[in-house]
Amino acid sequence: MSVIKIQNLSFTHEGSFVPVFENVNLMLDTDWKLGVVGRNGRGKTTLLQLLAGKYEYRGSITPKLSCTYFPFPVQGKDRLTIEVLQEVCSEAQEWELLRELSLLKAEDCLYLPFCSLSSGEQSKALLAALFLREEYLLIDEPTNHLDTEGRQIVASYLKRKKGFLLVSHDRAFLDDCVDHILSINKSNIEVQSGNFSSWFLNFERTQAFELSQSEKLKREISKLSETSKRTTSWANRAEEAKYNTKIGGLRPDRGYIGHKAAKVMKRAKITEARQEKAIAEKSSLLKNRETSESLKLFPLTPCKERLLSLSDVALFYGERKITTPLRFELLRGERVALEGKNGSGKSTLLKLVLGKEIKHSGTFALASGLRISYVPQTAEAFSGSLSAYAREKEIDETLFKAILQKLGFEKEDFEREPSRYSEGQKKKVLIAGSLCERAHLYLWDEPLNYLDLYARLQMEKLIVTYRPTMLFVEHDRAFQAAVATKVVRLTKESANATIEP
Repeated sequence: MSVIKIQNLSFTHEGSFVPVFENVNLMLDTDWKLGVVGRNGRGKTTLLQLLAGKYEYRGSITPKLSCTYFPFPVQGKDRLTIEVLQEVCSEAQEWELLRELSLLKAEDCLYLPFCSLSSGEQSKALLAALFLREEYLLIDEPTNHLDTEGRQIVASYLKRKKGFLLVSHDRAFLDDCVDHILSINKSNIEVQSGNFSSWFLNFERTQAFELSQSEKLKREISKLSETSKRTTSWANRAEEAKYNTKIGGLRPDRGYIGHKAAKVMKRAKITEARQEKAIAEKSSLLKNRETSESLKLFPLTPCKERLLSLSDVALFYGERKITTPLRFELLRGERVALEGKNGSGKSTLLKLVLGKEIKHSGTFALASGLRISYVPQTAEAFSGSLSAYAREKEIDETLFKAILQKLGFEKEDFEREPSRYSEGQKKKVLIAGSLCERAHLYLWDEPLNYLDLYARLQMEKLIVTYRPTMLFVEHDRAFQAAVATKVVRLTKESANATIEP
């Protein structure tokens, strides 16, 4: 066990005037299974890269640990997987690799070409080799290429390990594998023992308490302000009375009146001091309050009840069939989740519905005249400025930017070069573009990849409130349970539709 001491850490990206971190002080135990959470753009990935020594910074990080960053770059992907992994961890024996891969249920991939593995299988293989390096492992968003089953397998694997720092927004995944949470908040960074659910419960309780205290202090400040005004007014009138020539035909007793005015003025000063103290207490609250404004969506109502019908449809990659005959319908108002292992054809099916040239057999029918809004799995579709993207999508730029603001974009994010956006911010651009489109059918392919917790909760609330017709792929178990009305499970042996309770 060793302790990482971070003292007075400050960092600003080159060309930017807004610091990512400023005078941060932390102590981290390298034996912790540490999950990192925070809004997109708050610096989670940057923190990992600072620990890995990729950037120059002010302050100190001691001791200088040997760290490995995941995702790990791989050259020569056409080689056998065992050759790639032995290069990643040169000291690993074959039996050790097989042991680690068996825990990840991926031992069969060891003698296959690395390039033939799915993205999820590649992630599992690299994690197995990286943990054999016996270095402090910095894991950045490992779930993005994993299906639901794969996430559960990797979470169980990580639970057996210690000594890693993990960035993820998948609530169930974090609950299954971490014992500490590092949260990058608006005004500070905090570390708390426990899993994600315990951290989030405490965070919400703190937010609720500070909000109630803020409202209480607001009322107190208002009352003190009125009292202060009245008392000051009385004091001023009493002071003026000293200089009146006569009161009821008699000269005023200036000493008595002055004494009375001083007492009233002292009371006014005490009231003002209480007011200033209440204002100071109020200003110390809600510095880390996270707000998620409600989003709006106005889907078009399809004329027909049945939007999509598949009867004995099998999908192909080239000449290779990847599913056995698939049969299900998508009706108006349904939200159908496609579920299955990596490579089972989920994204391919979405592209078929989108109108792409996808080889298939069986009968595929799509209602005519449908307007479809599509969110791809990756953010490669976004390049250039936000204004250019809005013009390309033919959407209202003002509405587009207003939605981005509700999704957590700050003022400086609109001024920043899009090339500096985090992956989560890029995904929010795609989501905002889709929300600006009025459509009969929304096709979303892993829309939550890289999105922070608050954006995920916004998406859940939006979909449940406006009930658009959707066909989507998403491996976040909590999200799927909240929004799906039907689940279509695709496997290479069979594909069946089942109604979720």
